[in-house]
Amino acid sequence: MDNLKQLMQLGQQMQEKMKGLQDSLDQERITSSSGGGMVKVTVDGKGSVKLVKIDPTCVDPSDVEMLEDLVLGALSDAQDKAQSVYQRKMKKATGGFPMNIPGLPKLF
Repeated sequence: MDNLKQLMQLGQQMQEKMKGLQDSLDQERITSSSGGGMVKVTVDGKGSVKLVKIDPTCVDPSDVEMLEDLVLGALSDAQDKAQSVYQRKMKKATGGFPMNIPGLPKLF
């Protein structure tokens, strides 16, 4: 009976850790840029886009494709960085133990 009680307490502690991890990832901000800083993208720790900034000097109506490439490049880099942050925090929260926890999004 004591083992079951300890297991339940451990589960509660893990839930609290995961909630803290989720909150931390929501608050995390990762910014990446492309085109020498002409396009900047900010994502949260889960990789969701929060902000896109475009320098007006790179807006050329005759070359929309270049701007699209710059946005895509900055976005991809920011999401790659978010994946690294997520994996680092998840590893720390689980002690390196790989886990599939219900309610915790599989982001990457």
